[in-house]
Amino acid sequence: MAELSNCPRCGNVFVKGIRDICQNCYKEEETAFQTVYKFLQIQKNRTATMAEIVEATHVDEVYISKFVKEKRLLPTLFPNLAYSCERCGTDIITGKLCHSCQNELKKDLAIHDEIETISEERRIKEKETTNTYYAFNKHKRN
Repeated sequence: MAELSNCPRCGNVFVKGIRDICQNCYKEEETAFQTVYKFLQIQKNRTATMAEIVEATHVDEVYISKFVKEKRLLPTLFPNLAYSCERCGTDIITGKLCHSCQNELKKDLAIHDEIETISEERRIKEKETTNTYYAFNKHKRN
């Protein structure tokens, strides 16, 4: 069911349904896409970099990055079209992280898993070696 929400871009109230932005912002975004796409349709512009596209079309880089992330503009067709890694800022064409950041995160996760395994083994050993002592009350009345 649809709900009322504020547009994250312009702040206007709209009925949130399929999109997370209002109709006016969506139209603006579509106009920006058409502008960029028309620019890239020209043979000589297909090798343009992000900066060159922004300069020529006056479309914000955020929109262009969004189009690439949504796979509306494919880097296979436009080889110099890249956006920044969310962690280090290196130019990438797919995903959110570059390969070096992905590898670093994988190493960190592996180390974390190893630490968790070692600490679990220690807990099990401590549990096995813990002695339980029972005290009997000799003076207990019956």
